Amino acid sequence: MIGVLALQGGFKEHEDILDELQFPHRRVRSLDDVEGLTGLVIPGGESTVMKMFMELYGLDEWLVERASDENFKIYGTCAGMILLADLRILDAVVKRNAYGRQLDSFLAEMPLGDLNVRGHFIRAPKIETLGAKAESLIDHDGVPVFVRQGNIWASSFHPELAGDSQIHATIF
Repeated sequence: MIGVLALQGGFKEHEDILDELQFPHRRVRSLDDVEGLTGLVIPGGESTVMKMFMELYGLDEWLVERASDENFKIYGTCAGMILLADLRILDAVVKRNAYGRQLDSFLAEMPLGDLNVRGHFIRAPKIETLGAKAESLIDHDGVPVFVRQGNIWASSFHPELAGDSQIHATIF
């Protein structure tokens, strides 16, 4: 069962992708919702608000603990990437809104092995420093935009908004 953090942000679009893939999932809003999960999607949205609610409900400490379980998959998009870096789960320094304002948003198609992944960059974060524990799987204009650190995955972009299920299928 995959959890989708549903405190704020674009969780519905991730649920639609998981439905398309026929992956069982449920919304996570409190510690009451985490029993039996094998993974978690952290959507895009407002990272400061999500972090505040995660701290309020104890989900931040739970996530840090779960991140050490190599069988528990975590995928953060956009604000999710920021949260993973802020919680020191992802070995990276991430700058918020580094690709510009809403008007600067764009869609990109990027190679991932034999796949071509599509993703929207919407006020997207940029990885300024990728630590030794993490690896870049996709670069865009020389900057890592899809990274992995063991069981932790993060992207600056939104494949779910482009209707691209390939990354979710790969992770989960």
